[in-house]
Amino acid sequence: MDSGTRMAPLADVPDESSLLVTLRDDAGEDVEFVLVRADGGDSEGAEEEVRAWHNICPHWTDVRFDSGSGAEVRNGDLVCTKHGATFACESGDCDFGPPEGASLTGVDVAVRDGSVYLVDDDYEFVRVGAAEVGRDRSTNPGERLGF
Repeated sequence: MDSGTRMAPLADVPDESSLLVTLRDDAGEDVEFVLVRADGGDSEGAEEEVRAWHNICPHWTDVRFDSGSGAEVRNGDLVCTKHGATFACESGDCDFGPPEGASLTGVDVAVRDGSVYLVDDDYEFVRVGAAEVGRDRSTNPGERLGF
């Protein structure tokens, strides 16, 4: 593992939301991840931590946490606004909702010198923002199915 690729300034990762990034996996597919503060953004004097979680709810895998304007983060939990499921930002474990007991898939990131770096050798950084610009990101089932 090398020193990583800088993705964003730490200041761009909100305390109560997320920063959406696109990474490319070994198969060449663009995959969205949300960067969230694992320390709640309020750890006075402590090392600040960020986690990167796959931008899908494991209960219904076409529902995204962040559709481009930031995911809801409440009391250290990433919230699926479709079903109200919550996932600990620190561990990715679901502690409430339909997929209770499931865990989010993450990639390795590090905070260094005021920036967030991708340090996972299985992915490469593509951009801050959505994987497919202009893609319909509706969470309405009828719209997803073409009704």
